[in-house]
Amino acid sequence: MTSRRRFLTSASLLAGATAVPPSDLRAQLIRADVDPNFVVKNGRIRQSIMGWCFNAHFKPLELAQHCKSIGLVAMEGIPREAYPEVKKMGLEISLVSSHGFAKGPCDPKFRDEVITNLKESIAVAAGVGCKNVITFTGMRFDGMDDEKAANDCVEVWKAVLPDAEKAGVTLVLEHLNSRDNTHPMKGHPGYFGDDVDFCVELINRVGSPNFKLLFDIYHVSIMNGDIIRRIRQYKDVIGHYHTAGNPGRAELDNTQEINYPPILKAILETGYTGYVAQEFIPTWDDPVLALRQAAQLCDI
Repeated sequence: MTSRRRFLTSASLLAGATAVPPSDLRAQLIRADVDPNFVVKNGRIRQSIMGWCFNAHFKPLELAQHCKSIGLVAMEGIPREAYPEVKKMGLEISLVSSHGFAKGPCDPKFRDEVITNLKESIAVAAGVGCKNVITFTGMRFDGMDDEKAANDCVEVWKAVLPDAEKAGVTLVLEHLNSRDNTHPMKGHPGYFGDDVDFCVELINRVGSPNFKLLFDIYHVSIMNGDIIRRIRQYKDVIGHYHTAGNPGRAELDNTQEINYPPILKAILETGYTGYVAQEFIPTWDDPVLALRQAAQLCDI
């Protein structure tokens, strides 16, 4: 009788669920476990935010206020002129941007521009007490020879590393997916460094403790998978992490396939003490609640 009663209860709940409009059902599913008043408590994961994802919703200092209220400790991907005020609010700058992913050192015509931008970004990072500057391989081009392009990348990075080492700054190379062509910031068709194992090979060729990997969990999920094993395998060369749901680069909710809690647990087990930056594009009606949900999920 008990099992039959359970069956009937489950069936009625299922029938009720199917009667709910899809958008409302999705909202119920993804928001069911969100505490609207959540504030980071454990803090074992040093959470940051990539500001560009929220540009459509907030100005940098407005976003900074929300980050403070949730308990995030840093920001990145915001205009440099906002750095002083963000620092005054008690937030750190977790990453300084540089030359962008399109104009990279794999293409000789961008060599000098990349070197100039990286050196400038290293100086900016040192000035605000930031330990990381992002770099990219750049995009493929007509007539490209892969081995020459790889060597050109290595030579450019070696040219600026003395500045980074002197300043105590680490260049972090971001692996990007080339598979998603639905949105200019969800995927990057033609990106040279679209294989995370290859990016690690480039890092090993450079051979400096101030040159590491930006492990973007979203991009690795799309191109390579086997995320936890790779985190453990590459723990010694990982200098920064980014998050996002997949597919869609949306929230870290249960409409997406990446299971974040065990991934974050694996990150902690490697002894990592750097930042994990939330880099999802919010789709919820309330983007602050979306950020709070991600912060809650990652506060393991």
